[in-house]
Amino acid sequence: MEAAATASVIQSSIAAFRPSNSISRSSILTANLGPLGTKFQSIKHQFSISRAKLGHGRLGFESRRCLVVRAASASPDSTGSGAPIAPLQLESPIGQFLSQMMISHPHLVPTAVEQQLQQLQTDRDADQNKEEASAAATDLVLYRRIAEVKENERKKALEEILYALVVQKFMDANVSLVPSIAPSVSDSSGRVDAWPSQDDKLQRLHSPEAYEMIQNHLSLILGNRLDDSTSLAQISKLRVGQVYAASVMYGYFLKRVDQRFQLEKTMKILPSSLGADDSDIVKTVGEDKRPGGGDESMQAAASHPEVSSWSAGGMGPGAFGNVIKPSRLRTYVMSVDGETLQRYATIRSREAVSIIEKHTEALFGRPDIVITPQGTVDSSKDEHIKISFGGLKSLVLEAVTFGSFLWDVESYVDSRYHFVTN
Repeated sequence: MEAAATASVIQSSIAAFRPSNSISRSSILTANLGPLGTKFQSIKHQFSISRAKLGHGRLGFESRRCLVVRAASASPDSTGSGAPIAPLQLESPIGQFLSQMMISHPHLVPTAVEQQLQQLQTDRDADQNKEEASAAATDLVLYRRIAEVKENERKKALEEILYALVVQKFMDANVSLVPSIAPSVSDSSGRVDAWPSQDDKLQRLHSPEAYEMIQNHLSLILGNRLDDSTSLAQISKLRVGQVYAASVMYGYFLKRVDQRFQLEKTMKILPSSLGADDSDIVKTVGEDKRPGGGDESMQAAASHPEVSSWSAGGMGPGAFGNVIKPSRLRTYVMSVDGETLQRYATIRSREAVSIIEKHTEALFGRPDIVITPQGTVDSSKDEHIKISFGGLKSLVLEAVTFGSFLWDVESYVDSRYHFVTN
């Protein structure tokens, strides 16, 4: 019954969405964000920019339009042209269709996604069969070009299915995504964080052990400002965007390792040290602190990409102290071999990496920066924003949750339409 209803909705709605005729992507400038934690040291984030010329070319940036979808209950007199459910605008017919479905028929979204994935699989199988059956060399060249175009279309549709599912999970949790960052017209101070705090809702979306790790992550970023929710800071928009993207990847890693931890905990096969009480955990963590070699946790804090990004008063490696608190999950992470941690800290699919890039770009826009003749990035003209430390905390919590949800939906979609490479 539900599948039939969904099919009816799809047939009546999908025709309203047409493919975009002008979709362009700028070239990629790789920004190495450094280590995200003690033992996973090679997570990198690629920040998309439009490169005019290599060397001394000027880079022009425009803010990606947000996806504006009006809720059914929205008042006509509500502020602005509509309430955006996500910063990123979905462009493919499937993406636009799913974004409308999330408003008009949210309970049918999972079934609609299933049907779209089945269609993508059918199209991919058909293209593979045609390629195998093609004999003439000229036909093969032509077909490969056509197949390449179709594959790119499927890739874009798949990305937007993944993104729509992440947004849907936020909606299911009754959490609104932060809109595109811009100064509030109603705030004379020019601060950008006019959104309501949803920290409690976001906290409940994580296991207790994972949230302890998130608290450590927040401490590394905010230091002694963690409990200061009202003071304002003027910070580079580019730096905040990098911190957001790094936190998304941290959330992706954290959900992955927490799943393994929770499974071993349920099966009662955790390492013996993790079955001890809190005092024993403190002792285990304390073994990392040696007078001769220094504190490994503090070394991680000093090189943490978020820490090195801030220039606001009171924020920096020297202001942190012993910010790494002992926790069972952290002790578990420290017990895992480096090769496994490296694998867990790697984003598995190109589609997920692209989603992180596009979502971050849609949220923060593209800063006006210049490539110097030496090949370095000159961000002296980068925009600075005023934001409270409470707003920064909310952004980081949302980013970590976004990464956690991205891991969930990537695994779900891959189980129905295989796209994750080993």
